Amino acid sequence: MNRPIPTCRFPLGNIVSTPAALSLINAHNLSPFHFLTLHQGGQWGIVPPDDARENELALISGGQLLSVYLVGKERLWVITDADRSITTLLLPDDY
Repeated sequence: MNRPIPTCRFPLGNIVSTPAALSLINAHNLSPFHFLTLHQGGQWGIVPPDDARENELALISGGQLLSVYLVGKERLWVITDADRSITTLLLPDDY
């Protein structure tokens, strides 16, 4: 299925990842750029509705942004800091 490419709604800054997050992504033959594209396009994944609303407000107010995606049976977090200087891919246990 072809999906439209999401628009970039905010800058990612420097992109970093924990080794565990990269290992999970690689184990499923996926690319980190897939998740970064979703995150940057405002497709927040499986965050609760309240967190999705907070993300939308943070786009205006400059707060932290959090996306959560299922990779296999594990959760992958993508977090962009409030100042948009850095985006991190990590697992919840890495936090």
